[in-house]
Amino acid sequence: MVTPPTKITPPERIILGIDPGTNILGYGVLRVVGRKAEMLTLGVIDMRKVPDIYLKLGRIYERVMGVIDSFHPDELAIEAPFFGKNAQTMLKLGRAQGVAIAAAMARQVPIHEYAPMQIKQAITGRGSASKEQVAALLQRQLNISDDTIKSVPYLDATDALAAAYCHHLGTMFPKKNEIAGLHMTKTGETRRTKSQSWAQFAANNAARIHGDKK
Repeated sequence: MVTPPTKITPPERIILGIDPGTNILGYGVLRVVGRKAEMLTLGVIDMRKVPDIYLKLGRIYERVMGVIDSFHPDELAIEAPFFGKNAQTMLKLGRAQGVAIAAAMARQVPIHEYAPMQIKQAITGRGSASKEQVAALLQRQLNISDDTIKSVPYLDATDALAAAYCHHLGTMFPKKNEIAGLHMTKTGETRRTKSQSWAQFAANNAARIHGDKK
């Protein structure tokens, strides 16, 4: 009697993506089974009516913790602050990012940080792509309905989902990370490679760069 081969179930991962902000913070959750990814949810934490910055940070911590406890992500992919912004904006984004990271650390969720250009490059093939282009490509790649996209009027939500999808692509296809001159370390952090700095990338790919509009 021939024993039928055992069916191997592909491993499953849940990835939480976050686009930090102190007024609007975006989040998106992916389920990955093998190489296939699907969206579980996306949305925003709207803090525009919260008057105090410290109350906003507290709200971020509570809401991010709530998302983590609801979906139990295996990993967090978060967008790094964009250094082209002014100092005050950078400070606010850094605070929001730090509080979201603290929530993940409290639940022992591994953290991965990606630069905005790296996320855009992974999703669209262009580091200078617009938020709208990122959202449109994500919608097609993940088969997200028009109604779902319209229900979340802020592109911060799709930016967050893009961070999660970028991490998925980076782990499935590691060479995609090399395009942006970054590699993932064993702890999940990213570092610049010695062989390709941002300046080297720009020099080697001048035709692809038209200025970041984010």
